[in-house]
Amino acid sequence: MDVHGWSRWVVALVGAALVTAGVSAQPRRFVNVATGGTAGVYFPLGSALARLWTERIPGVQATAQATGASVANVRLLQRGEVEVALAQNDIVYYAFNGVEMFSRDPQTRLRGMAMLYPETIQIVTLRQKNINSVADLAGKRVAVGAPGSGTEVNARQILRLYDIGYAQTRQTHGLARTVQADFLSFAEAADQLKDGVIDAAFLTAGVPTAAVQDIAATRDLKIVPVPEVAANRLRERYPYYTPVVIPPNTYRGQTEAVPTVAVMAMLVTRSDLAEDLVYELTKTMWENVVVLHQAHARGRDVRLESARAGMPIPLHAGALRYYRERGIR
Repeated sequence: MDVHGWSRWVVALVGAALVTAGVSAQPRRFVNVATGGTAGVYFPLGSALARLWTERIPGVQATAQATGASVANVRLLQRGEVEVALAQNDIVYYAFNGVEMFSRDPQTRLRGMAMLYPETIQIVTLRQKNINSVADLAGKRVAVGAPGSGTEVNARQILRLYDIGYAQTRQTHGLARTVQADFLSFAEAADQLKDGVIDAAFLTAGVPTAAVQDIAATRDLKIVPVPEVAANRLRERYPYYTPVVIPPNTYRGQTEAVPTVAVMAMLVTRSDLAEDLVYELTKTMWENVVVLHQAHARGRDVRLESARAGMPIPLHAGALRYYRERGIR
């Protein structure tokens, strides 16, 4: 090899070493994604997002975590234990504004990333239980959601609408009628309803919900309605509820449409996350949204044009930058 060839080889070698050093020196950015129980919708969607961000954003290592869902998730965000979370819009509103269960600890670090899809409140029982209305739950053993979950808040608010409280806690609020409340995850509630341990269960999630499908596969399932009149009364107290209808045949043996109410799922982050990082997370999600469409049936309801509709808290600056680029108001 002549001198010129040797020089070129040395330059190429040094250049390759510098590139390799540059790549290895790039700091890893860890993004923990708080989801919900494994039998709900948050977990498959959050897992899909974590895989997408890890694969498509250089330097990002994202991991989905199963959690107690909405209430627990916003507290994890506030404490800085996770970077992104899925949560119900009503819970996020309560947290940011320091009302309801957050009256003593407002979660001011929360920032919005995207509105996602409707989450339907499903009150599930078995036909043999002869429970035909929310009022019939009085005196029964009812799964009201995991501790710290949005489902539990929904259950408490809907039961209170019918003057029903929890028997074993101070949450009776002087109400004469009560339920024996069990604080169970979706999977636990499904198992205990099938086994006859409980009489009914509240589940707030996109439909169809895996836990409800699990019940319907082996038992004669029934979904308790929340009629329009009751839904309107509920909205007077809590404006984030929306009347919806569970279509017939959503679940095995459910041949009739069932009126109920829903809240909205959303993606939340922290105010202290770097603007560029949140911009990349938001951009990558929307440019590959088909990944969410494939992860769960409710993922098909996630649309860019409605990403800001009904956002209950300020957007993170990184997300806002992306939406402005796309003309999304």
